Amino acid sequence: MKRRSLPVAAALVASAALLLTACGGGDDQSSDNDKIAGADQGSATPSGTAESSAAPAEDKPDGVDLSLPKDMNLVFDWDRPKDKNEAAAMDDAANYLRAIYRGVDKRTTKDAALAAYAIGDGLTYARTQIDARLEGDWTSTGTRRHYQATTRSAPNGNSVEVAFCVDSTKFYSKEVKTGKVLKGTPSVSDFDYFKIIMVKYPTGNELWQASKVFVEAKAAKCQ
Repeated sequence: MKRRSLPVAAALVASAALLLTACGGGDDQSSDNDKIAGADQGSATPSGTAESSAAPAEDKPDGVDLSLPKDMNLVFDWDRPKDKNEAAAMDDAANYLRAIYRGVDKRTTKDAALAAYAIGDGLTYARTQIDARLEGDWTSTGTRRHYQATTRSAPNGNSVEVAFCVDSTKFYSKEVKTGKVLKGTPSVSDFDYFKIIMVKYPTGNELWQASKVFVEAKAAKCQ
């Protein structure tokens, strides 16, 4: 994970609400997969300060806390590209996903990490994912694997598409009150193919923000 000295929050700009479909594990309630599509892209202006945290440096790549509980394991099994911008965009796509699940764990859509790594419909997507789990009184547990990643830069160099597979066969919803883990039979529903459009923060500080999220559910090509 890279280290930078950057602004730690962004203006919380959201667009039209999107629909969420949670499925996988052979059981609608047993999955923690994300199914949603985004729209506009853009860049936000920092307008806040991250909450103080005792998290170790490796959990705070941009001065915001991305630490997760020990039972919530996000694995990024991919190689960083040689292109500097694409590598930075890939790193921050991973940080964006960490920010979402930090919000799930902390039971909030207003964590500083989410503000730092999301903009526009990327922020709306993240909030929708978190809100769905808040409404269901679920958190997440297990291992979520991300792999077969590719990157593609726009001609202007200000946006990068980060595409990858997700395996959630060992990643489950967990009831907050009872601690019960909701498991189902593994199936193609546990595999998704993501495309996240990352846009460069306009200060030259190498921060990239998720502006669009496209998800192909039940992605057999990821099995």
